[in-house]
Amino acid sequence: MRKIGAIMAAALLMAASPAPEPAARVAELGWLAGQWERDEGGEWTRETWAEPRGGIMLGHSLSGTGERATGFEYLMLQPGAGGVPTYMAQPGGKPAVAFVLVAHDAASATFENPAHDYPQRIHYVRNGDTLTATISMIDGSQPMRWAFARR
Repeated sequence: MRKIGAIMAAALLMAASPAPEPAARVAELGWLAGQWERDEGGEWTRETWAEPRGGIMLGHSLSGTGERATGFEYLMLQPGAGGVPTYMAQPGGKPAVAFVLVAHDAASATFENPAHDYPQRIHYVRNGDTLTATISMIDGSQPMRWAFARR
């Protein structure tokens, strides 16, 4: 009987304890906010992220050649399972694909979705007024990289 009482007391204490905090919050990725542009040989991309508000960040990307837009993407950072930030990418208005934050620090973040065809990893690094975005397979193969300047 004492064992049952001790187990019930431990269960009540655990139930009364607050849930563990997620490893990161979307607000911690606020360093991504701003307008970022690259223009190389007439090919350009502009990626824009709003400041975190209400627990999310909204973004979009527009790419083109010369005066012609060739692609766009809607982006969002939102809390996912357990509050872990999730990067939602919706290229060309297609259905959104989720990538979960797997690593971050004060100026970089890595999101992954090993079940996606390509990319499986999205990695951002900010160094002052430069933002580098790299997409790749989960093992780092087939990388594509864009270096943006802050505008």
